Amino acid sequence: MIINSFSPFIGQHCETTATGTLLKSLGIEMSEAMLFGVGEGLGYIYWDMKSMDFPFIGGRVKPDLLTQKIVSNLNLQMDVKETSSCKKAWENVKQNIDKGIIVGLKLDSYHLDYFTNKVHFAGHYVAMYGYDDCYAYLVDTKQQGGMVKTSLRNLALARNEKGPMSSKNLSYTIKKEGDVSNLRDVIIKAIKGNAIDYLNPPIKNLGYKGIKKTSVEIKNWFERSEKIEDDLVLTATLMERGGTGGSLFRNMYRDFLKECLIMLEHAPLQNAYNLFTKIAPMWEEVSNLIRNAGETHEIRFLNQASDLLMELSSKEYEAMSQLSKI
Repeated sequence: MIINSFSPFIGQHCETTATGTLLKSLGIEMSEAMLFGVGEGLGYIYWDMKSMDFPFIGGRVKPDLLTQKIVSNLNLQMDVKETSSCKKAWENVKQNIDKGIIVGLKLDSYHLDYFTNKVHFAGHYVAMYGYDDCYAYLVDTKQQGGMVKTSLRNLALARNEKGPMSSKNLSYTIKKEGDVSNLRDVIIKAIKGNAIDYLNPPIKNLGYKGIKKTSVEIKNWFERSEKIEDDLVLTATLMERGGTGGSLFRNMYRDFLKECLIMLEHAPLQNAYNLFTKIAPMWEEVSNLIRNAGETHEIRFLNQASDLLMELSSKEYEAMSQLSKI
């Protein structure tokens, strides 16, 4: 069964691409930047545990929360299913596909046939629009090929993988039962909600405090890693190409604010937009410095990245403080 009567969402980030595809099937079309902003997606996390080989840097709110916010802010309904049974997990998806309903999946990208960079990342999202006896047909990000396929066996492995950010074979569908909320009202609520959450992190690993923590911890990465080049180059690659952090989400949020300025003439909004035009390229420079440190084994690049991160913490605090006044 393959659903042909739909248009895939073309995006750079996995969760907005998957959820955007589900929304397009309902006749709801927004830019990826608007989806990210409506979902109150901007965040930051520095995550390091003894069980992890190397720290993880993330530039957005935690997995699942983005879609939940998009759905609630737009007055939509979402049905989420999780199960430890692979058989039940398949039935949860199959019964929707058979009804012509596209399904969002959260899984580990390591097992997907079309992924060339084999790294375990269990916070990846795709939209599934069909299956046959051998393959599942998916929508992934533009850089991963857009409309792709993977074997049913590997899909099951990807959905059932354990580890950081994993869920129990999570699948979700979205439906529209009433009118979609007024977009102007939605963006005001989303901007303010995102700003307040960002400025008040419950722990020092999150938000602007997390960036400041990273600026300190990054100087110890040479001691922390047993495979300097592999770990640092992979971190830089994930930040920029994998969509975990770096400039991608700052570019996206900058573009969201630019769209909002068409509907809202507000000085704090303009001020925040101006700040994000400076913030985004600085994150790209951070990831380049991390890559250079890995390739050359020279600590000076990490020290430079540390200085930039401290400055970024201050700038992002200022930008989000402006937005909290909306």
